[in-house]
Parts: sequence; C-alpha cells; structure tokens
Amino acid sequence: MTEHPLHPRLPFDMKPRAALAAEDALLQQFIFTATHEKDRGRVRVCQRAFGERYDALRGLAGAIKQHTLDHLDSYLERFIDRAEAAGARVHFAADAEQANAIGARIAEAHGCRLCVKSKSMVTEETGLVPVLERLGVEVVETDLGEFIIQLDHDAPSHIVTPMIHKDRRSVARAFVRELGAEYTEDPERLTRIAREHMRTKYRRADLGISGANFLVAETGSIVLCTNEGNADFSVSGPPVHVVFAGIEKVVPALRHLAVFLKLLARSATAQEQTVYTTIITGPRRPADHDGPGEVHVVLVDNGRTEILRAPTRELLRCIRCGACLNACPVYRKVGGGHAYGAVYSGPIGAVITPLFKGIENYPDLPRASSLCGACFEACPVKIDLPRQLVWLRRESVEQKVTRWRERLMYRLWAATLERPWAFGLARFLQRWLLRWRARSRDSGSQGQRESPLDPRWMTALPGPGRGWTECRDLLAPPSGTFRKWWRSRGRGAESKGGGP
Repeated sequence: MTEHPLHPRLPFDMKPRAALAAEDALLQQFIFTATHEKDRGRVRVCQRAFGERYDALRGLAGAIKQHTLDHLDSYLERFIDRAEAAGARVHFAADAEQANAIGARIAEAHGCRLCVKSKSMVTEETGLVPVLERLGVEVVETDLGEFIIQLDHDAPSHIVTPMIHKDRRSVARAFVRELGAEYTEDPERLTRIAREHMRTKYRRADLGISGANFLVAETGSIVLCTNEGNADFSVSGPPVHVVFAGIEKVVPALRHLAVFLKLLARSATAQEQTVYTTIITGPRRPADHDGPGEVHVVLVDNGRTEILRAPTRELLRCIRCGACLNACPVYRKVGGGHAYGAVYSGPIGAVITPLFKGIENYPDLPRASSLCGACFEACPVKIDLPRQLVWLRRESVEQKVTRWRERLMYRLWAATLERPWAFGLARFLQRWLLRWRARSRDSGSQGQRESPLDPRWMTALPGPGRGWTECRDLLAPPSGTFRKWWRSRGRGAESKGGGP
C-alpha cells in the first residue's frame, strides 16, 4: 500500500521522496513554473505598491504580530469576551484529538449529514475530515484545489495552491472518474463542472466548516480571505458554522488588520487583494437575510504554546501566505510539499513540523535548506527562518537526534579544522583521490596533460558524494594549489606569509 503523503512512517526519511521528485521532469516543471512566477510577481506588485516603504511595512506587520504573541493571553481573553458577546460560542482545544472531538460533538448534536468545508490548514493538521466521515457526515471540500485533491484521495502540496503538483489533464481524468463528467481539458469548462456539482451541495448542507485568516480581538470577528467565494457559500447557507483556528491567529484591532490585508494577497499570489475578504461577527441577526443560526469558534493549541517559548516565538507570526515556499530553491527541487511528509512544507514547515511533532520524528527537515535567506527576504512578517533552522540543527545535535555516522563525521571535521597539519593533509588526500577518480573515469585522457580549457569531470562518486553527482557532475580539482601557483610566478616574496 502506498504511503500517505501526510502520514509517513516515523522517523521520517525525506531523501527517498526527494530523489523520486528530482527525477520527475514534469513535476519539476509544474513546481518551478508556478513558484517562480508567484515569487517574481510578489516582488513586482510589492515594489509597485510600497516602493522603498516595503521593508518598513514588513517590519510593522512583524512588530504587530510579535506584540500580540507577547501578550497572547490578554488578547485571547478579549477575543473570547467579544465573540461571546456577539453570540458566538468559543471552545478551546489543547490538541488535535480534542479539537476533532469538539467538531464531532457539534455535528452529532445537530444531526448533521452534509458538511461544506472551505480551506483550512488547521483541520488538515488535526485530521478532522476522517473523524466526521466515520460519524456518517459527508464532507465536501469547496476550494477548487482542495476539491480536486479530495477526489484523487491525495494531499495538498502547497499552503496556498494545494494542487500545484497537478495539471488540467489529471483534473479532467478525476472529473470523468468521480463525477461522470465529459472529458475536457478546457479550464473554464472544468471550473463550471465543479461549480455545478458544488451548488447542489451548498443548498443541502447542514454544517459549514472554515478556518480563519485572522481573529480580531477588538470585535470578536473572524476574517476569511478567499478568491473563489466558496467560503462565503460554506458559512452563510448552513444553519451551523464551525471555525477552527490556531490561537496565534489573533490580531489586536481592525486598524491592525489593514496592515496584514495589504501584505497577504500580494505575498501569496501577487494580487492587490483577495477577491473576497469577509468579516463575520457572531451568528445571523433578525434583520440578516442569510447566515448561520449558530457560530462556534474552536481555538486550537496543538503545540503552539510550546513554540511560544522565547527562541521560537517569532514562528507564530506566520500568516500562511506561502511566500517562503515560492522563494525556496529546495522546495522547488524536492517536488513540492509531499517531500516534507507533513501538512506544513517549505521553510516554515521545516521548522514548525519538528516542533509540533518532535525533532526525533522529522530529523531531516531542519537540514532541508541551503540557508540562502530567500525565505527571510520573502516573509511579509520578517520571520528569520534561516536563524530558526540553524537553531533547530543545533537542537538536533544536542539531543543526539542526528545519526551517529553524521555526529562522527562532524567531530572528525571539527578536529581537522582545529589542526593546520590535519587540514593540510586532508586537503592533499582529497585532491589526490578526486583527481585519481577523475582519471579512472576518463581512461582516454590518461598520460595527457590536462588543459585548463578542457578540465576533467566526475559523473559518479561513491558514498555520501553520490548525492551530489546524482544530479550534476563534479569538477576535478586542479593539480596544484593556489599557493603553489602564486610562488611559481615569483610573487611569494611579496607576501611574508608565502601566500595570501
């Protein structure tokens, strides 16, 4: 049986999935094109809108979130008071099991049989849908990407664009197989097929479930930002609306919300704004034409209070825009989110997944980064992801999570760097062995003098070096060192140290 992308065997080994993705040319094309275009678009629209003020706006957004996290208990209490005053019922869930139990209890209490659900990362995190289905509740994902993922029994591969790893042909096949539709690859017709199917579900649904982009403490409001309008249908038609939101989603007031709305869509999809920005405060009032009779808000912890500790607190600033995924060269190369083995992928997933689920269960993720800093430059709330990745790597060493072979290698390497004679010997042996390897792979050039214009390359290395040469060739080192070259031209005397 194929291993589920989000429920791998633990401890999770990322390398097999990454290796398969690297060999899949079509997948590489999908991921690169989509993320590269979104990243370039983000830079373009933010520069056009904010110019030189862009970095200051990012700093302001980060400061607002950091202030809220530093006083989270106070702002959560204020949100609960205002939300309940507006008629909503607020629940607290310490973990995923408790969050799912609350959702199941609400569905059972109202005899719900059909749930329309808008996109929610928290419910993916807790695994809510299978729990409801076991109760006999049909759950329909109404975000188009999530709907296609559901039809294929697949898992999201991106925080914002979940079906980034699929094309219209796979969508057409899914619609023929699951909906009995006529085969078409036309995007407009495919969208129309999905729309017609979902409209019947909206009319019959007795339960609506959503996430929340933000929770406003000042008013007790829930904020939903979408492009398809499906969230509005999901929460306005059914008599019961249940919101699942992480406790970090709180912002102090509506005036602060404006800062994040300016950044969210531009960072996520290079739009000026999302098409729909909906603010919900309590259930339907007597004068309202639509809306649920009951609104429940489930505030989910599920490891977030652990992340609140000082070294990692800034990670909870994340507004789930996906900009760090679009900017990350590693995310592109490993074929998207499935290689990370968890709901959250890319640079943000590489840090919060080990914190949520244990570094010992996801030892590879903190090292799934080149530390190039592209994620930090893209983040609209200025989370220093490279620093967090380095901190997690240190934690994995201190907790002896890294494999014993790696720890031995790091100790040997540290001892070599501390001793000049050992470093010189290692450098000599490395050069000799790599040049010998290059000659043995290129027997036709043996006995010939190497030309600087035609250097030798190695296409396959043994042991750990195999990981490099599986994707690229390695240039053999030159026959002499730079110091030797410098001295051979009579320039060594110019430098007392005999070299630079």
